Amino acid sequence: MQAVFLDQQTFSDTISFDAIKAEVSELVCYPTTPAEQVISRCQHAEIIITNKVVLDQNILTQLPKLKLICIAATGYNNIDINAAKELGIAVTNVSGYAGQSVAQYVFAQILNYYQNIQSHNNNTKQGLWQKSATFCLHGNAITELAGKTLAIIGYGNLGKAVENIAKAFAMKVMISERPSASTIRDGRTSFHEAIKKADIISLHCPQTPETENLINADVLLEMKSTAMLINTARGALVNSEDLLHALKNKHIAFAALDVLEQEPPANEHPLLQANLDNLVISAHIAWASSEAQQRLITLLANNIAAFNNQQSLNRLDLLD
Repeated sequence: MQAVFLDQQTFSDTISFDAIKAEVSELVCYPTTPAEQVISRCQHAEIIITNKVVLDQNILTQLPKLKLICIAATGYNNIDINAAKELGIAVTNVSGYAGQSVAQYVFAQILNYYQNIQSHNNNTKQGLWQKSATFCLHGNAITELAGKTLAIIGYGNLGKAVENIAKAFAMKVMISERPSASTIRDGRTSFHEAIKKADIISLHCPQTPETENLINADVLLEMKSTAMLINTARGALVNSEDLLHALKNKHIAFAALDVLEQEPPANEHPLLQANLDNLVISAHIAWASSEAQQRLITLLANNIAAFNNQQSLNRLDLLD
């Protein structure tokens, strides 16, 4: 079967696609694909692999040879699943590939903040330790994670991976209930209680109408003034203007963001223009360890192999 990968550039150059090539007769890869070129590039494809390229009803109806869409991600809001189902096109996604990568990123940010690594390194680079009257130069305070309260919002594979590391640091972990929940499940804490008590809040929930602007002005005011917010989920979970105001006015202490509402963001995005000492932003790379990327490619290959063998692995079009 002929396969087309529409946005190969969403993966690092070092990642091997051999596992996919072994399952198809031909694999054509494009670094990126603008909307106006999707149909021409996919006219003869039986399999489309896409990470973020949109495949809507209008596009799908113009691709009569298409049999399988492989989403190179867990989220599938870029695919019209209902249209695919009506046209008899199978749709698969992947999950469970980035737990360790995201958890490592979360704790890299936590440790960098509480350990003040960069500040202490700069003290030595600037010759301050060399001039110290004692054997150590204390500089900015170092704070232990043991006993700190971490609130996890979104308790899937990623949230659980973060929880496992937190427990190794002897942290207290609260699993937040959904904000709109009328009852609290065993092992969960109400959303607002988690927000109020957390020293660190880590977001891992999907973007839905319920979770958009989940972290807004009211919620930020509920947080401790010493709290740290980490978002590795979706940018739209956090209201950027409200977060900017909270950081400027020290309503919370620090934020580490790996995602923004639009990606790539515009240069004039308010958080990118803020130049704040209590904000760090990375380019949606928490998921992207080399190992996680390679696992994802293997999962894509497994989905294609299953389809070729008339098996229904990770089929979104078969869900109710």
